[in-house]
Amino acid sequence: MRMSEGVEWGLHCCVILVWLGDDRPVPTAKLAASFDLPPAYLNKRLQALVRAGILHSTPGARGGFQLARPPEKISLMDVVAAIEGPEEAFRCAEIRRQGAGAEAPASTYRAPCGIATAMRRAELAWRRELAKQTVAGIAANTPESVVERTRRWFATERTSH
Repeated sequence: MRMSEGVEWGLHCCVILVWLGDDRPVPTAKLAASFDLPPAYLNKRLQALVRAGILHSTPGARGGFQLARPPEKISLMDVVAAIEGPEEAFRCAEIRRQGAGAEAPASTYRAPCGIATAMRRAELAWRRELAKQTVAGIAANTPESVVERTRRWFATERTSH
C-alpha cells in the first residue's frame, strides 16, 4: 500500500504543533520552511486536516494552524483518512465472474472470494494498528534533542519575521 507524501507531511506538522505547545497559530509558511516543502501544497494537506477536525485554521496575518483537539485524541488513522480519504485500499472488482466464471450460476458468488476476504482482513489490521497510535505518542517518543532543536528553530523563525 502506498500513501501520498501528504500523510507524512500532515503527521509531522501535527507532531510539531504538539512540541511547540503554545496557543499561537503557526503559519503554513513556517511549517513548510521547517521541512523545505512547498507552502501551497502543504496548505492543501493541512486544510484537509481542518475539514476533518484535526487542525484549526486562523486566517490573517497572524493566522496559521493549531491542533483542534488534544493530541491524545488524534490517531494516525485519523490523519491518514483525512489526507487519503476513507476508501478501502483494495477494491474487489469480482473478476472471478468474468471469463471462465461468467457462465457459473449466481449462487456461486454469494460469499466473497478468498482474496477479497484476506485483503480486507489485512487492511482492517492495518487500520486498527494506526487507530491505536496517537500523535501524542509519536511526539512523546521523539528524542528530546530533536524536540528542542525544533523549538529553537521555530522560536528563531517567529522572532525574525
